[in-house]
Order: sequence, then C-alpha cells, then structure tokens
Amino acid sequence: MEKKEKPLDKLTAKELREMALGLTGIHGVHAMKKEELLVAIRKAKGIPEPEKEGKVGVKQEKVILTVAQLKQKMKELKAKREEVLQQRNYKMAEIIRRRIGRVKKKTRRAA
Repeated sequence: MEKKEKPLDKLTAKELREMALGLTGIHGVHAMKKEELLVAIRKAKGIPEPEKEGKVGVKQEKVILTVAQLKQKMKELKAKREEVLQQRNYKMAEIIRRRIGRVKKKTRRAA
C-alpha cells in the first residue's frame, strides 16, 4: 500500500526543514519560518503558488472613521435600540447597547 504524502501546508515546520535539507538550492533552512520554507520548497520543486481564496488569517485594512461619522453611527444605533425596545426584544436591545458603548469608546480614542 502506498503512503499518501500530506500537502505542504499541513506539514509542520520541522517536517518542512527536513524536506528542504534534502533539496538542492535551499540555504539557511534552520533560520527560515514556515511560510518561508513553503515558498522555498515550492520554488525548488516547481510547484505553483496556491490561490489565497478564503484563507484564515488574512488581515483586512482597518476602516478609520472620523468623530462625526462615529457620532452619526451612535445616533443610528440609539434609534435602532429604541425601536427594538418598543418591540420588547430586550436581548437585542442589550446587544445594541454594547455596540453603542464600543462606538463611544472609539470616539474618545479618535478625539
């Protein structure tokens, strides 16, 4: 029975180092991090870079709002909370109350 090889992404850094030591053209293996090892091994083996579609850990750019925009957002949340209280949905009102608190905190930091 043939042993199936795990995908490179699933290997540990230690396993990747062992693999890289066996390949020619890769130097400084022990100083490399996992991502660097993956790139070097793929380059040495001629494997194309995989698509980064829906990958966890990809940072998105932060949207910085002005104080005026934050205050507008707070007004909208307060109106929404009043509307939810009229419907007697207290759980959702509590969630919105916390959101308002977070926006208030952001306005203090932005000022």
